[in-house]
Amino acid sequence: METILAPHSFSSLFNLKSSLQQQQNPKSNSNAFTLANAKPICCNLKKDSVFQSFSAIPNTNNWVSHVQRGLAALAISLALNFTPVLAAGSAFASEFDVLNDGPPKESYVLDDAGVLSRVTKSDLKNLLSDLEYRKKIRINFVTVRKLTSKADAFEYADQVLERWYPTLEEGNNKGIVVLVTSQKEGAVSGGPEFIKAVGDTVLDATVSQNLPVLATDEKYNEAVYSTAKRLVAAIDGLPDPGGPEAKENKRESNFKTKEETAEKRDQFTLVVGGLLAIAFVVPMAQYYAYVSKK
Repeated sequence: METILAPHSFSSLFNLKSSLQQQQNPKSNSNAFTLANAKPICCNLKKDSVFQSFSAIPNTNNWVSHVQRGLAALAISLALNFTPVLAAGSAFASEFDVLNDGPPKESYVLDDAGVLSRVTKSDLKNLLSDLEYRKKIRINFVTVRKLTSKADAFEYADQVLERWYPTLEEGNNKGIVVLVTSQKEGAVSGGPEFIKAVGDTVLDATVSQNLPVLATDEKYNEAVYSTAKRLVAAIDGLPDPGGPEAKENKRESNFKTKEETAEKRDQFTLVVGGLLAIAFVVPMAQYYAYVSKK
């Protein structure tokens, strides 16, 4: 790159030189005038050219950083807008929410699976609140969609009881009934006083009849309310109302029995024999009739 130097920067040198030349050669005035009015002198400076080349390029750090920040903000916005949000009542987290929320205060039902109607919740509240008032025994019902932390409903029911009522005094007269809708099973857990008041017979019957049988048919409201009535009747010393019986699903076989096969074989033999006899007798009778006419 060329750096331009103004003539006036060398004017003192040229004036000094011209004065000396005038003293030696007076005829050199025209040459001195020519040098004094000469065009700008150009010289090549490599160092200056390199510096000038960098200074000539605009500073890109500022706008590059702005672009990067803008892209980062755009990526975060897109991630927040298009990332699927987990539902609050998802099956994966619901069982832990039940443990952390604690026992219901205004009702006796924690329907995390969302399968119970408003009428069933109201009927349970009336039935169980009366029981707690009379017998000082409280029963809580819990519904969940799926279990991931425990193997079955029995382990989960014990875990809920221990988490909600950590001491023996708190959980002595408490009962927990758990219904798992996806697994179509249920369990009952409780403190010593609750177990003694209900009895092992009714406890086994509710977890083998009321809860699983009705849940298989997706009759969750009936499963929960019939279980509550059966437990309350046992605590009050009333006759057991019983529960639904499991339906035996017998599939009809497409295969024939041995007797049916033998009967069909005999019928087939008779039919085939008759057809063969007709096939031989009829042509022979026709032939005999034809010959006898001649």
